[in-house]
This record gives sequence, C-alpha cells and structure tokens, in this order.
Amino acid sequence: MGKQEDFVLRALEERDVRFVRLWFTDVLGFLKSVSVAPAELENAFEEGIGFDGSAIEGFARVYESDMLAHPDASTFQILPWRTGDDGGPATARMFCDIVMPDGSPSYADPRHVLKRTLGRAADQGFTFYTHPEIEFYLFKNAPGKGDEPEPVDRSGFFDHTAQSRGADFRREAITMLEAMGISVEFSHHEGGPGQQEIDLRYADALTTADNIMTFRTVIREVALGQDIWASFMPKPFTTHPGSGMHTHVSLFEGDRNAFFEAGAQYQLSKTGRQFIAGILRHASEISVVTNQWVNSYKRLLGGGEAPSSICWGHNNRSAMIRVPMYKPNKGQSTRIELRTVDPACNPYLAFAVVLAAGMRGIEEGYELPREAEDDVWSLTERERKALGIAPLPKSLSDAIDVAESSELLAETLGEHVFDYFLRNKRAEWEEYRTQVSAYERDRMLPVL
Repeated sequence: MGKQEDFVLRALEERDVRFVRLWFTDVLGFLKSVSVAPAELENAFEEGIGFDGSAIEGFARVYESDMLAHPDASTFQILPWRTGDDGGPATARMFCDIVMPDGSPSYADPRHVLKRTLGRAADQGFTFYTHPEIEFYLFKNAPGKGDEPEPVDRSGFFDHTAQSRGADFRREAITMLEAMGISVEFSHHEGGPGQQEIDLRYADALTTADNIMTFRTVIREVALGQDIWASFMPKPFTTHPGSGMHTHVSLFEGDRNAFFEAGAQYQLSKTGRQFIAGILRHASEISVVTNQWVNSYKRLLGGGEAPSSICWGHNNRSAMIRVPMYKPNKGQSTRIELRTVDPACNPYLAFAVVLAAGMRGIEEGYELPREAEDDVWSLTERERKALGIAPLPKSLSDAIDVAESSELLAETLGEHVFDYFLRNKRAEWEEYRTQVSAYERDRMLPVL
C-alpha cells in the first residue's frame, strides 16, 4: 500500500470512523454505494470489494457479472451529515475505480471513461481543467405524481431577501461542501423562484466530476435536513428558467495555460480556437451525453440563458460557447464557457466527450467559424441559416439519431457504454412519446 492508503487507515482510528462508504456511478450517472467496516478496508485497497455488476445499470451482462470496486484513497473524506453532534462515530466515503477480476479496468465504468480520455490528452502534454456553475431548484416538499412543485421562495436573480430560505440553505450546503474539501467560488439566487446557483472552484476534470457527484448528494442531504426538496431537473417549469451547468474549461501544458496567447484576438491562442472549433463541429453528436434526458431539450428550447444554436461569441451569453472577457495580467485564467451542459448529466461522460471533441479540433486543425456578434436568441431561423449557425438537436430523439453514427462518441465512450447508453436513451424516448400529457388533456378534452 502507498502513503495515501496508510493515511486513510490512520484517519479511521483517529476520527473514530465506523463505516466507510465506497461510491461509484452507473452508466447513467446515478450514485451507487456499498458500506464496509474499517477492518475490511486494508483488504479492499489490496484486492477490491466484489459485487454483481449485472445488477448495476449498464455495467455487465449476467454471464460476465463479477466485478471489483477498488477505493481511491485520494478521495477519502468524512461525511459531515453522518457525524453526530455529540462527537459520535463518523462515516467516511471514497470513490472507487471498477475493475474486472483480472485487474483490467471495467469497460463500463464512467470514471474510467473519463480517465482514459484524460490520459489521451496527457499523452499530448495537456491537463484538462473544469469549473462548473451548478443550478438547481428548491421546493417546499417532494412533488407528488402530477403535482406542480411549489418553490421555497419567489425571489429572482441575485435577490437578497431578509430571512431567505435559499440563503440559509446555501450557507449550510457550502459549509458542508468545504468541510469535505470542495471549494466554492460563488453562490447566489438564480432567476427562477426557488432556483439557486453554487459555483465550484476550478480543478482537474476528474476531481471536478467527483466533486459534482458529491455536490448533488450534499445538496439533497441538506434539503432533506431542512424538510424541503432539491432537484437538478433541467426544466421543471414551463414558464421559469431551466437549470444549467455552465462549465468553464481550459487546457494547461504544465503550468502554462494553453488557451492564452498575449496579443491574439481575445488573448485566445490557436490551441484554444481549435478546441472551440472541435466542440462546435461535434456539438450535435455529444448533445446526447451533455444533455442526456428527454427533459433536457425543454431547457434548450425554452429560452432563458440556454443556448439553442451551435455558435460561439466573445462575452456573448446567447452563444453556445462564450469566451469571457480577458482580465489584464491574468493570462492563466483564460478559458471558454460551454453553456449547453445541464446539471443532470453524468459528469464523467460529459467531460470525456467535451474533451474528446476539443482535442479532435486540435489534432485535425479545425478552423474556427465566424463568431456570433448578435443576440442569437433574437434571430429568426432564416437569419441564423444565413449566418451559417446550425441548431442544436431539438429533442432527445434528434440527439440520438446524430449520436448513433458518431465515430467520435463511439471511440470516446467505448463500445459497451456507447451501445448501452444509446439503447437506454432510445427506450426513454419511446416511453416518453407514448405518454398523454397534461397539455393534451387541457387543450383537447374540452373541445374534442
């Protein structure tokens, strides 16, 4: 065992940890957990914990179901909501890498998909950093079937309201996140009633993906503790803004920001421009991963600050990719903001496909198209077409149709994840399109 594993084993005794939760995600991005006693952890580090992979969504077929969860000691943290106020026994968590019985990485582990893609970028000298702005809604209670959810407040963007439920919630959530080593940069009330935003500080993409999975768990735990309900659903209301996860990304070569070039337009290097061009060219293909739910496309079509067209712009919030304004003497902070991603995605797969698309642009020298200087939302479809601005997929079905023939997606996800993910999404679409909606009943029952 290494120094990190030794540190964890000592911490278990010093912090009186009685339970260790081993976390990983299924292909769709739902968190899975198995709890082990501290006495079993040394063996878990050396040999892993066996489980039936065929019981996990998208992991394995029955005849190849044996899998092992290997805890990553670098992700060890105490769960603050599972430690008693009286200083009683604590519970900790670690993320796991999933491997096959022969020790090879599991082809179905989303964390491995991202690590493999990061490894390909590292072979070319790049480290991929991400910084997500995560939006979500808070409701007064868990929505019942067919019920309209009731927001915890009626505040709006940046509102500061005395004794605001959202402000108290954000304070407690941020305290928990920082107790787990997750740094928060900003937080505020978003545009919708009960809608919040918390921005995580930038980190390498694997750490950020782990942090997002932890973030979603912390948010739900804090909400339940306050007798309210948190949701990362991309578009819970027809008339209020959807929830996005605008993600700032950059590539570094060692300590140098590969996106920065002094004196270039917007101080954006050739590498940065090719990276943007890669994402734009493959935007439709990767949408099924960055926006993986049938509801995701209600957000993209619903206005607000969600993009609906494939374009980029300098400080243009109507564009799919925004190049933020350059701050003098802060070349290291040069980055791009991808505005399509929503908070209900599988972050491991989403970051993997975004990185793969950007790297394809660098490897093949894609030319960056003309930037969108206008408010893209206000343009007609004919005006967008005249400017060469193509639309994003308008539905999950459209996204699947494009993805099914994507060589980039198949190569990045791997054959098993690619096949399972698309079959699952097609089944979701088929189930959705056969449902009779409240809209149809409200409009047609009175007149037909």
